[in-house]
Amino acid sequence: MRLIRTVRAAVLASSVLAALITPTPATASAAPGDTVTVPVREALQALPVKDESRAGYERSKFRHWTDANHDGCNARAEVLKAEAVDAPAQGANCVLTGGLWYSAYDDAYFDSARQLDVDHLVPLAEAWDSGASAWTAKEREAYANDLDDPRALIAVSAASNRSKADQDPATWLPPFAVYRCRYVTDWVADKTRYQLAVDPTEEAALAESLSRCPNEPITVTFAR
Repeated sequence: MRLIRTVRAAVLASSVLAALITPTPATASAAPGDTVTVPVREALQALPVKDESRAGYERSKFRHWTDANHDGCNARAEVLKAEAVDAPAQGANCVLTGGLWYSAYDDAYFDSARQLDVDHLVPLAEAWDSGASAWTAKEREAYANDLDDPRALIAVSAASNRSKADQDPATWLPPFAVYRCRYVTDWVADKTRYQLAVDPTEEAALAESLSRCPNEPITVTFAR
């Protein structure tokens, strides 16, 4: 129950935060490692708008799931451990048993890690379309296993993740309507973190969704 209360509390608190936090200058001149705080609608306006191309995309060009700290648990397992409502038992080779998770996409609880996917909030194919096609293999690997920003990867039901597939918010939003403002806000934060573009249809859909949401300040540390 803690996670669902957190989701609902964040929606209620965001209008208060907007009045308390002063935005930093535009994000265009930011460098990797810089941190900015900016209202989400302003962050959306700062993203480059470009047509997308999937030419040359292969999922294998984003190496995942890796074990960056060599503790025996790959990035997927690390997300599952971090987001568990009730912690699972960890066995050999980081096999997780028991535990309880909340899937914010569809407002449902699950008691087995096998029922969950770890979703790239901005899907790998969408990242490729939006600029990652020009990245190095190491940059794409870092994107696919990003544990430094908790918005980048999220544990959700396998059914909701597979319904989403590689769609952007112009064609897919979480079935749980209460979560949609958080989803589009985090989408803009993730694209800002990686300086990814939005296409015109995606930009319009995000702007329309955000017009019904608090203009919440997002804090982003640039990854590149």
